[in-house]
Amino acid sequence: MAHQNETGKVWFITGASRGFGRIWTEAALKRGDKVAATARKLSSLADLKEQYGENVLTLALDVTKPDQVKTAVEQAYHHFGKLNIVMNNAGYSLVGTIEEASVEDVRALYETNVFGAVAVIQAVLPILRKQGYGHILGTSSTLGHVALPVIGYYCSSKWAFEAIFESLAAEIKQFGIKVTIVEPGAYATEFGSPESLWFAAGMDVYADFKLQFVEGLKTSKRGDPNATPEALFKIVDAENPPLRFFLGNQNLPAVRKTYADRLAIWESWEAVSSAAQGESK
Repeated sequence: MAHQNETGKVWFITGASRGFGRIWTEAALKRGDKVAATARKLSSLADLKEQYGENVLTLALDVTKPDQVKTAVEQAYHHFGKLNIVMNNAGYSLVGTIEEASVEDVRALYETNVFGAVAVIQAVLPILRKQGYGHILGTSSTLGHVALPVIGYYCSSKWAFEAIFESLAAEIKQFGIKVTIVEPGAYATEFGSPESLWFAAGMDVYADFKLQFVEGLKTSKRGDPNATPEALFKIVDAENPPLRFFLGNQNLPAVRKTYADRLAIWESWEAVSSAAQGESK
């Protein structure tokens, strides 16, 4: 079986039709790698096939269907003979307060953002174990650390995503498989488009609050998504890639402040917390 250090890596990318998925797919192909690019609609990937020929395998894939995921992964492996990089990128955001969003809305969000990634991980692991190498990546967000109002359920899906990937990293290190969580800040991608957003039914009582929140988002600086591939390549080409990696320059200051605030609150209640320990037995 081919070794991972040979030139020309093979990628398996979910959500490859737009946003980061599309940009990273094209960047990988341009640098001479091969890509199994997947999306819900095969037609959204047709131009990739025209441009990159046999270096790209386009597959229709709904990550909420585990059987479809398993078939797509096996097709990609048999087509290219190996899988170096598995990029879990499929996802969307649910807009709505905690009270507004229905249980069905939240369940659908998790089916894609959390269970979809789990299905991909479980499908690729037997292959990567057999190879003795591979790198599983997942697109999370700064919101995997910092929760905001109005998109709280989306944030929660990323917190779950982060925990799954962190546990995974510890479990599969023994097999020579690497794991990295890619955490973008705000970028000018199509993530804000109707295809990437689902709006919960609104309640009048939250209308003003949501309006202020959305207006605040409009003023935030957004990075150029086309500037990200070079950073991603440094991660996948590294001998020892990080478990977590921030994309952009606004993430670290935001998370640094969040953790400082958390520590300060925990420490201010430390005496009460410690008293609740009771006597050691």
